[in-house]
Amino acid sequence: MIQLEHVTKSFGENCILDDFSLQVREGEFLTAIGKSGCGKTTMLKLINGLLTPDCGRIIVGGKNLAETDLVALRRRIGYVIQNGGIFPHMTVEKNITYVPVISGRKNKNENRRLALRLLRLVGLEEEMADRYPAELSGGQQQRVGIARALAAEPRILLMDEPFGALDEITRQTMQDEILRLQKELKLTIVFITHDIREAMKLGDRILVMEQGKVRQLDTPEQIRENPADAFVRELVSGFGMPGTERKREQDADFK
Repeated sequence: MIQLEHVTKSFGENCILDDFSLQVREGEFLTAIGKSGCGKTTMLKLINGLLTPDCGRIIVGGKNLAETDLVALRRRIGYVIQNGGIFPHMTVEKNITYVPVISGRKNKNENRRLALRLLRLVGLEEEMADRYPAELSGGQQQRVGIARALAAEPRILLMDEPFGALDEITRQTMQDEILRLQKELKLTIVFITHDIREAMKLGDRILVMEQGKVRQLDTPEQIRENPADAFVRELVSGFGMPGTERKREQDADFK
């Protein structure tokens, strides 16, 4: 579903991604972890066409981004950031239906039904459609952000530390919710986190990055039991899997 082939990206003299290659399978939940500045967010922005590589090739859904209408592409890729990134001056309904509306979907009744359906899908009550973000808790705002990302029926969901600002109980609830949604909607998800436990719980595979390079890309079990080097070993040191094993069936046959 997503391919980065020998991608390099620099800002001035600072090389963020260095000859970086990655393949994400259709229907896969890939978690990415690494120290601040290792290139995780830059990778997401390249996949979404918000940045262009200095060299190398990026293919999303079979299309080379260098030859693709990036505006149309971005409207079909869900993007979720910390705190949801929702507009404070818009109601929940208008936040959720923002992308469909700017894409030409103007029927108010249809948009209302879409917003209510997505609220139910992410576990919120329909009455919240008329509220403003300031009237919601942090967890509720994050759910609205996910609902908005799903409004255009994307096949790909990119998530940049979406649960980082939430309390532990809410965070665990949201982790379970995103696993449910990924399975129900058959989404391909790339999820950035700074928490190794979160990466282990959510990921079919885990991408460990350092200084713009792939240090290891493997299943949670292999990352834990066979770390590729001292950096990965330190990352998972002291980590225990009890209580964080995935509670969903693994699909061994990704397309």
